[in-house]
Amino acid sequence: MSQSPDGAVARPQRRTLLLLLALFFAPLAVAFTLYYGFGWRPSSLSIHGKLVSPVRPMPEAAQKLRGDWSLVYVGDGGCDQDCRTALVFARQTHLSLAKEMSRLSRVMLVTGNCCDVDYFKKEHDGIKVFDVSALEEKTELMAVLPDVDLKYTLFVVDPLGNLVMRYDVRESPAGLLDDLRKLLKLSHIG
Repeated sequence: MSQSPDGAVARPQRRTLLLLLALFFAPLAVAFTLYYGFGWRPSSLSIHGKLVSPVRPMPEAAQKLRGDWSLVYVGDGGCDQDCRTALVFARQTHLSLAKEMSRLSRVMLVTGNCCDVDYFKKEHDGIKVFDVSALEEKTELMAVLPDVDLKYTLFVVDPLGNLVMRYDVRESPAGLLDDLRKLLKLSHIG
């Protein structure tokens, strides 16, 4: 480095150093100011389902879900065509998780007319079916679930037994799969 007689760094080198520092720190300062100072947030989210906010703990009757992430369908045990479509959607998503599929359970909470056992055994081997049709259990469960059309809805329940997200099965299955992959990658529980 060339120095002037008084030991200071020469002006052109100081200018270059300051320019490099400005190029590095200016974008960080602008981003920090926009995000924290003005509350600016990107307009699009990377999730496809609907977050249940605030997170709701599942009732005592459904606490059997604790321990794994669960993809839950709530409906009649007779399982009409809409129910079958939702369960196929859940099964295909579960299978598409490949090596992560052991971390996700498929669950059906039956609210009445339990159960078409042959159908579940033949088409959905491995699904956990719980009868919550007793009046008290059903009332508790319905109080926790969002007010949506249940026959088209799958819910994601975390390993702690909390209702986290919901998905409409009439929408793209790729969205649910994408969200579950991200969730399982980032989660250290379950």
